[in-house]
Parts: sequence; structure tokens; C-alpha cells
Amino acid sequence: MVAAATHKQRHPWRHELRATLSLAWPLVLTNLSMSLIGATDVVMLGWLGAEQLAAASLGFNLAMLVAIFSMGLITASSPMMATELGRKPNSVRDIRRTFRQSLWSALIICLPLWVVLWHTQPILLFFGQIPELAEQAQSYVRAYMWSILPFLWTLATRNFLSALELPIWSLVIGVLGVLANALFNYALIFGNFGMPRLGLVGAGIGSILANSCMFIGMVIVIQLHPVFRRYHLFGRWWRSDWPRLAEMWRLGIPIAVSFGLEGGVFSVAVMLMGLISTQAVAAHAIALQIASVTFMVPMGLGQAATVRVGIGYGRRDRVMIHRAGWTSFVLGTGFMTVMALIILTFPGALISIFLERDSAENIAVAALAAQFLIVAAAFQIVDGAQVVGQGMLRGLHDTRVPMLFAAFGYWVIGIGVGWWLAFEAGWDGVGIWTGLAIGLGIVAILMLVRWLMRERIGLLPS
Repeated sequence: MVAAATHKQRHPWRHELRATLSLAWPLVLTNLSMSLIGATDVVMLGWLGAEQLAAASLGFNLAMLVAIFSMGLITASSPMMATELGRKPNSVRDIRRTFRQSLWSALIICLPLWVVLWHTQPILLFFGQIPELAEQAQSYVRAYMWSILPFLWTLATRNFLSALELPIWSLVIGVLGVLANALFNYALIFGNFGMPRLGLVGAGIGSILANSCMFIGMVIVIQLHPVFRRYHLFGRWWRSDWPRLAEMWRLGIPIAVSFGLEGGVFSVAVMLMGLISTQAVAAHAIALQIASVTFMVPMGLGQAATVRVGIGYGRRDRVMIHRAGWTSFVLGTGFMTVMALIILTFPGALISIFLERDSAENIAVAALAAQFLIVAAAFQIVDGAQVVGQGMLRGLHDTRVPMLFAAFGYWVIGIGVGWWLAFEAGWDGVGIWTGLAIGLGIVAILMLVRWLMRERIGLLPS
């Protein structure tokens, strides 16, 4: 113990690097497993054909828009629990209160969202989508939407494990979820193992089963693990706690809006692609899936930054806050720089994972996806910077102003410039991707400036 404390004092940055990496790598791999679930859906639906892939992409992006908003609300539990543990390492009651209200919040937010998603077809038609694609998208979403609640409850359990800096079990359950989703999809989409061939609906049902299995797995771990079971998280979880629920929504609504604004940008981008062509929608789905996989790493580092900065915030330790934030930021932007180079170097190989490029009907889709990936590579670095920057500020319980940054950067700049380049300047799909890149860059700069000014504007604990 004395040697460890001495090492920490002599090499504080090295200690923070180890602590961040120890927390971040399971989070990164867990996020990657979640992304692989989506990638599995894209791959298998791509085997059905470009039209089915395009329909599922439209439906999935609408569903993810509302799911991402919900994720932001539940994410508030992470800095709340981390700060409490920084203030009082042996806290049990307050951790349990926050966790239980994250379960309540997930159920409350899902009720209106299910009503919205049930009407997917008229929503897509309102935005000018092809009627045949809108009809198929609705059949997919009406199955998929029921998977959102177990997904959010799984996220709540992951936030608890992360706050305790023991996220390895999230990774284990996440990997099992990837395998389960692939198995369920293979059986239900194509009618294997004696199951009916359900196509798009089968993919939605597979998501319900996979997310339910992951939540049940996390419950089992929490109930049996000696470190976790002392919190009695699920004991009388139905009991109301209105003050803690209000506190979570106060902190979580700006996070939810920020998440929704970012996710909404990409959902609207799909809608705009649908105004160009079916091939553009399919190519966008492939390019976005590739970019989403790399995004999981800085996303995990942003989550680690929230916890590490949040612990420092609870301890009122400004030096720890400084080291924790910058460590995650450098790791996140450095990784995305490497990923940008890889995407630029091997675009064809990456696209071939999702499409048979020699197929006549897929040649146009592959060509468009290659163009989109050039722009996607360009915004990798700023995308990593903005998500880690949000995580750093979230650890300081700073969520309202970052929400305004997201609104301006994603929608005013991202969608505004993207729409003009696509439909006025004649850049088509490449223009939409360019607008997204510029918007992400603006948000990254604003987040970084606010972090640099954190002491001057009163974000640090007194």
C-alpha cells in the first residue's frame, strides 16, 4: 500500500494513465460489442438485398434517434454515482437510490417513445421517403422497438459497474449478447434451425431476445457477485423516490437532448439520403456502420473520463480533474487519428465486409460508400475530440451549455451546410457527409474551449 501510494505521488500522470486504461478498455470493448450487434444486423440484412438494407436503415435510424435520447437520460446516473463514490467511497444507500431511479426513468421514457415508433410509416412518408421502403421499415421497427427497454436497463447496470470502476462484467455480457444476436438473427431472418423465415421482422425480434438476455445476465452478475450484491440494487426497486428521480432528470435531460441532437443529425442524414436514391441510403448505412465501430473507442474513453473526473469532483480534487480529463482526451484523439489513416488506406476492404462488390446491383452502392468513407476518415479526429470533451464536462455535472453547443454545431452547421452542399451545390451524398464533418468539428472546438475555461466560469468545486 505504501509503495503504491509513493508511486502515485512520484508518477501521477502514469498512475492516471493506468487508471483510465484499466477503466476504459472494458468500456470500449463493451461499446464495440454493442456496435457489433448493429453491424451484425446490417451484414445479415445486406444479404437479403440492398432494398431490405435501405428499409431497415431508415427504420433503425428512427428507432435509434429515440433510443439515443433515452440513453442520455439514463447516462446521468454515471456522474451521479461516481461523484457520490468520490465523496464517500463506502456509500451504499445513495448509489442504490440513483440506480433504482435509472430503472424508473427508463420505463417512464419508453412509454411515449413506443407510441411514436408504432407510427414509423407515416413519419417516414411525412419526410418524403419512398413508400415501399417506409412500409418495410415500419414492419421492422414494430418488432425492434420493444428491445429498447431491456437495452436501457442493461445500460443502467453498466453505469453502476463503471462507477465502481469494475466494468469487466459488462464486457462479458456484451460479448455473449453479440453471439446471441447473431444466432437469433440467423435463425429468424433466414428461417434456419427450423424457425420461420421472417426477414426484417426477424431482425427486430432477434434484438428483443438479445437485449433481454443481456439484461438478465447483468442481473444475475449483480445478484451473485460479492462486491455488487451488498448494494441490494433490485430490492423493492418499485418504491418511489421523487427527489432522486427529479435530480436525475435535471441532470439527464440536457444529456438526453445532446445525445438526441447528435443522433438526430445522423437520422436526418439518412432521410436526406433517401431523397437522393436507394443506393445512397444503403451506402450511407455501410459507411456509418464503419465509422460507428471506430467511434466506440473514444466513446468508451469519454465514459471513463466522466467517471474519473466525477470521482475527482466528489473529492474536490482539482489536480485529479485536470489529469483525468486530459488523459482521456489525448488517448481518444490519438486513436481516432490512427483510425482515419486506416480508413483512407483500406476503404475497399472495409466495404467488402458488408457487400459483394462484384455483384452488379451493388457496384453503385460500393462506389458511393467509398466516397463517403473519405469524408468519414476526415472527421474521425474531431468526432473523437467532441465525445471525450462531453464526457469530461459531464464529470463536472456540466450538461446544459454542452447541450447548446450540440444544437448549434450539429443542426445549424452540420445539417445546414450538409443540405446546401447536397442539394444546392450538387454534391449529393458527399455534401451531407461534409456538413456532418464540419458540424462535429465546431462542437469539438466549443467543448475544448469550455474545458479550458472550467475554473474561470466556476465549474470546479470550491
